[in-house]
Amino acid sequence: MRSFPGFREGLSRHTPLPESFFGELLPLIDDLAELQVILFCCRSLAQKDAPVRYLQKAELEADEHLLLALRQAAPGQVPADTLQRALERATRRRVLLAATFGEGEDGQTLFVLNSAGGRDLLARLEAGQWRPGDARRMAANLPERPGLFRLYEANIGTITPMLAEQLKEAEASFPYFWLEESLQLAVQHNKRNWRYVRAILDRWEREGRDRGLVGREGQKDGRRFVSGRYAEFIANCE
Repeated sequence: MRSFPGFREGLSRHTPLPESFFGELLPLIDDLAELQVILFCCRSLAQKDAPVRYLQKAELEADEHLLLALRQAAPGQVPADTLQRALERATRRRVLLAATFGEGEDGQTLFVLNSAGGRDLLARLEAGQWRPGDARRMAANLPERPGLFRLYEANIGTITPMLAEQLKEAEASFPYFWLEESLQLAVQHNKRNWRYVRAILDRWEREGRDRGLVGREGQKDGRRFVSGRYAEFIANCE
């Protein structure tokens, strides 16, 4: 048995999981490969830097870490077959939802989490309001994204123990691309502090990331992002 060297302090990215995963779902799962695939999908979907989040089977088949885990879960079996069975179990249990689009050899299956966002995405696909991209352009390992701790230290400054707790809470609460963009805004506006970043995130959570945030083209200084009721507070976050 190979030993685990331990979780890295401070620089590790955290993947949020709903509380119901531990209290309701975990006791139901009796297959190691199924658990591995579900956890991989949660991690991979969290890394998607777009509001439309889905996975195609080609993405899962291309990830070496997942395939290695599946080899350990089912020794002597072809990892692709183990993956297929795990996906079938996860969809029968309705942890993942699947939808097929296209016909014949061009037909593809996509997977989403059984969440409000995932259900809405499949409803829009069925209604013809949205269509996924070409799977062939996505069949590569999902890129490893830098953790929020590393991003903050590289762009803002030193992380204190108290701030570290706030960053962990933010990672579990907001999509990763929100965190990246809010840090970029802090750098652009020369407001290199967590209060400024958190104020932007809180506003996006209340009003939607796009509502009220798109200003006139002439507003090159980024003031469109801090308009409205909390504009003065955000602008004074030094």
